[in-house]
Amino acid sequence: MTQVMEYHPEHLHYLNMLAKQYPNVQAASTEIINLQAILNLPKGTEHFISDVHGEYEAFQHILNSASGVVREKIDMLFESSVSRSDRDQLATLIYYPEEKLEEIIRESRDLGEWYRITFHRLIEVCRLVSSKYTRSKVRKAMPAEYAYIIDEMLHTHYEDKDKREYYENIINTIIATNRAPNFLTQMCVLIKRLAVDHLHIVGDIFDRGPGADIIMDSLMKYHSVDIQWGNHDILWMGAACGSRTMVATVLVNSLRYNNLEVIETGYGISLRPLSVFANEVYQDCDLKQFAVKLSKEDEENYSEKDKTMSARMYKAITIILFKLEGQKLLRNPDYHMADRLLLDKIDYSRKTVRIEGKEYALEDVDFPTVDPQDPYALTPEEEAVINQLTRAFLRSEKLQRHVRFLYSKGSLYKVFNGNLLFHGCIPMTEDGQVMVFDTPEGKLSGKAFLDYADQTARRAYYSNPGSPERVSGMDFLWFLWAGRNSPIFGRDRMTTFERRLILDESTWTEPKNAYYRHCNDPEVCVRLLKEFGLEGAHCHIINGHVPVKSKKGESPIKGGGKLLVIDGGFSRAYQPTTGIAGYTLIYNSSCLRLVSHEPFVGREEAIRENQDIASTSKIFERLETRMKIAGTDVGRQLQEQIHDLLALLAAFRSGAIVENHKE
Repeated sequence: MTQVMEYHPEHLHYLNMLAKQYPNVQAASTEIINLQAILNLPKGTEHFISDVHGEYEAFQHILNSASGVVREKIDMLFESSVSRSDRDQLATLIYYPEEKLEEIIRESRDLGEWYRITFHRLIEVCRLVSSKYTRSKVRKAMPAEYAYIIDEMLHTHYEDKDKREYYENIINTIIATNRAPNFLTQMCVLIKRLAVDHLHIVGDIFDRGPGADIIMDSLMKYHSVDIQWGNHDILWMGAACGSRTMVATVLVNSLRYNNLEVIETGYGISLRPLSVFANEVYQDCDLKQFAVKLSKEDEENYSEKDKTMSARMYKAITIILFKLEGQKLLRNPDYHMADRLLLDKIDYSRKTVRIEGKEYALEDVDFPTVDPQDPYALTPEEEAVINQLTRAFLRSEKLQRHVRFLYSKGSLYKVFNGNLLFHGCIPMTEDGQVMVFDTPEGKLSGKAFLDYADQTARRAYYSNPGSPERVSGMDFLWFLWAGRNSPIFGRDRMTTFERRLILDESTWTEPKNAYYRHCNDPEVCVRLLKEFGLEGAHCHIINGHVPVKSKKGESPIKGGGKLLVIDGGFSRAYQPTTGIAGYTLIYNSSCLRLVSHEPFVGREEAIRENQDIASTSKIFERLETRMKIAGTDVGRQLQEQIHDLLALLAAFRSGAIVENHKE
């Protein structure tokens, strides 16, 4: 007699819900077999990129090439049979199929033959990059209109004469029906899709470069991505939430680097209210400290009138920013940043400012809107300007769409497949202890503080407009951007005031949090990893934020190999300091590989000359055995599903749940 097992009501309710998806023993058993098979496949390739800073052409090239993974596959297949120049062309074709194909069509003498050869090569590359996935997953990644054809070609054995004729007939028919350009483009897209299983962006998509909006559009189309918020991302998120202080900061940064294209063209935000105000109020002011940084091209194209207009706008919004920051600090004494209140420390008669008990000469005190008796009060005109600009940020549909994506796919940190990813730091004290912060929820540090910070950052966006929760959330976003020892700023202070107004460069320093010194100690890294539930030989901290000065011999590998810093200078503004154009990281089933990149020649030249980014790849850690999906986070989730399905099978067989056999 079969013994009926006893189930807790909640467990039985869950199994009954599961039985709606798997209604009988056969369905549940089949799914268990499928999941067990997936667990034994190799782990998918992860791609890590950080600190892109609006450099959309270089970013797109790194994304298209998967930091050299695509070229590696091409060389693996064809190094001994295809010339270097033809391999260069094939790689460029995969990176930029539409643009490169247009050039080839113009120049090719026998386009039909070129198509036939190229289709064969693309199928071989596609077969190689798809080899670690299930046939079902590959099929789902295929373009719907060609899924059947590509599936047939990927699984045809060319050695079989009958199959070879079948294969060739497919290719000839594609060419004869004029579908070759579209089919080829879709094949290249599929190869790039399969070359990387998951993408990590470890912060700082925005600022410096001209195309942060273009990068965000690319990420929103990407098949699998997560983002760890950088301080520059938080800045734009705060502006999009309606923080006037962060709107002013975005404009100060953009004017300083003459990078208004993303604001005006990318997000459709008009700066006319600021230009009109600046022209009226700052017309006769001293502007020498507020000349914007111009490229050589801009220097040639900008008239003196343009430069003066930019400087007026820059000065006007900078003074508004100083006032708004002061208001925020007065409103939040718990930030312990009263020493950053500097407008009230100015002696206008002597042209000096007192900072931490010491007096410094100021290069400029021509501030027509500052009332020395109430220095942090905005004038009515300043109120009107910043309110108009803030409304424009709130009404930018494209910006709001991008920020929703940052909130949905992003977080302050992420634990993924044994690695801890965050942009800046885990704030630490000078003696190497995790720093404790006073919060409304009590004293918090380490993981608990980052969890609190993540939740508070979300209140700025999701709480009702005008509510105390939204206001405090926006204030906290500013703290994350520039607050003392913020986990994504990681410094003692931001010296915008000093850099603009004081000639003494000793006041410009922004001391780094002690984390950046202690993280060189392997034991500290192990301790931090353990706090986030990570232990083992192949667990790492992966950071961005602080450019690695490669030309001075600095290594991105720290803490005895437990910490990797992958900000090597994507932004052109940082490249003179770093000596390179960024690090990226590849983590496949066999190893972790750091890739250092030289500056990108530009999209047009890369396509025309088949020129890739010059990169150096270094395997810094090999796995003892090839990692399978069973050893990943997804694998653990699949194992939980198998456990639940086995419980469902037991319930079917014991009679606790009745099978449903559909006719």
